[in-house]
Amino acid sequence: MAKRLQFRKLLMLGLLLVAAFSGLGYRLVDLQCLRHSELSAKAESNTRREFVFEPRRGDVLDAKGNILATSAFAKTICADPSLMDERQADVVARAIAPLLQMNDRALFQRLATRFRVNDKGETNLVQYVRLKQRVPAETWSKILGVMTNLSFGVDEKKLTKTEQASFRACRQKALFAENFPIRVYPNQSLAAHVLGYAQTEDVDVNGNEISKIVGADGIERTMDEKLSGVAGWRLTETDRRGRELVSLRDQDLVAHDGLNVVLTIDSVIQGMMESALADAMEKHSPISVTGIAIRPKTGEILAMATLPNFDPNNPGAASADARRDRVVTDVMEPGSTFKIVVISGALNDHLVTLNDMFDCEHGHFAYAGRVLHDHEPFGALSVEQIITKSSNIGAAKVGIKMGEDRLHDYISSFGFGARTGLPLPGEVIGISR
Repeated sequence: MAKRLQFRKLLMLGLLLVAAFSGLGYRLVDLQCLRHSELSAKAESNTRREFVFEPRRGDVLDAKGNILATSAFAKTICADPSLMDERQADVVARAIAPLLQMNDRALFQRLATRFRVNDKGETNLVQYVRLKQRVPAETWSKILGVMTNLSFGVDEKKLTKTEQASFRACRQKALFAENFPIRVYPNQSLAAHVLGYAQTEDVDVNGNEISKIVGADGIERTMDEKLSGVAGWRLTETDRRGRELVSLRDQDLVAHDGLNVVLTIDSVIQGMMESALADAMEKHSPISVTGIAIRPKTGEILAMATLPNFDPNNPGAASADARRDRVVTDVMEPGSTFKIVVISGALNDHLVTLNDMFDCEHGHFAYAGRVLHDHEPFGALSVEQIITKSSNIGAAKVGIKMGEDRLHDYISSFGFGARTGLPLPGEVIGISR
């Protein structure tokens, strides 16, 4: 009887051992085989980190190397709401709101605990919130000082270790700062329409979201690819505290900064032109006024301006009409300057000389059902006088002598009705019938 009881006990123990090892074996098969891909990816996400390095955007320079646009970094103040309860968030908001020049209640709303549903339908605590961008480094230093000495109105020595750790995490980790790239235009509105402006956008680089300066208008837009540069990244293993393990780096690609863009604009001439245009605006009060200064031998544009203009450091403060570069986007009647096209074409074809005489009809000339006028009642004028006295009738008679086909050839050869190819957006082709 005793032996039978021992046998049963041994059998029971054997069955238990078999069941235990069977369960362990199934678990090993499940982890190593059935869920291998899932768990490997999860383990890799816990130990592998990709750090993205943003390149510095290139500068825009004038013809003499003076900086017209450059890049700098400011602080973006961020918070982790998951590290604060409601009382802590209220204290933090009231403490730092004056430094950020924000309303403390609005700031409290951003610091309050919140949840977000991800693509998989999972509900997670929000751990990242941007509070304010373009914050000076000195302000961030003051915020750090305030957070270090922040009092929550309780005797923390009487709290449990868990509660003490919560207050410590709030002081040390709840707020943090990121370097935020900004575009700086040191001359404010000088050559604003040529430069355009840039704005900061969040873009995806290899699955990582980074803040990047993107050209929105002018040279900043058309030369964006050259100015932007190429981002770098580092793929490496990390320890359980998130620190890099240098010996286990897989990839380490250095960022390549953007190229500089050098314009033909001379900032001194540009300033003189804008000053003269401002005087014209004040004297005559037009809707707008534009000007271009070109080096005749090469066609280089030394200055190009439109008023009213704007400050590219703060383009949102100006209307869309003020940001429009009328030099390239508007169709304009050339007026008296068009006489040069007609006269030069006739001289080039040897149809006239500077001494040939034309009857300017004393200021009234009927042709093709219309009457053309001069600003003064001129009689007979030489071709040279037609130019110097700006006679509409004289220039028209020279054009009639050329014939409409040849005149149109010269109009086209001078570039009317075609784009110039300026590296600025929005250029229209003009009208040439």
